[in-house]
Amino acid sequence: MNNLNSILIEGNLVRDPLFRSTAKGTPLCTFSLASNRFFKQDSGLEKEVSFFDVETWAKLAENCYSLGKKGRGVRVVGRLKQDRWPGSDGKNHSRVMIVAEHVEFRPEFRKEGASAGKTAVEAKEAADSAAADAYADPSVPEDMAADTEAQFSAEELEEVAF
Repeated sequence: MNNLNSILIEGNLVRDPLFRSTAKGTPLCTFSLASNRFFKQDSGLEKEVSFFDVETWAKLAENCYSLGKKGRGVRVVGRLKQDRWPGSDGKNHSRVMIVAEHVEFRPEFRKEGASAGKTAVEAKEAADSAAADAYADPSVPEDMAADTEAQFSAEELEEVAF
């Protein structure tokens, strides 16, 4: 019987994914994601950022490479894997990474220009839309991003088949 080894993590890609193939031709895609955590401290709200390495295989790797882009929001479901190796200095080294079994990408939103020429209703709808996806767009001011909810809803996710 296998022990439980499962992880679900949400964050943003730190850089564009890297794609390569094994010697037998199996596709492999690796990427790093940053996950933010906010908590209250004596002096106010504090932010903690954690970085995680993720690897995907086969068709999922191809899809992640084609859809992934630096800054894009992502949800990863997978398992933890630990690699161990002896170093040239005689010390043992290890790292833990996530092997993805399921990946969902946040949708990409087009940047719109000023609301010139729009009716008041259209301008308000555009502003509401921009506020809803502000946390996924690094160019949006922090005060605007702070007002948005950083949760993924089922309608907003672009699911990647594996």
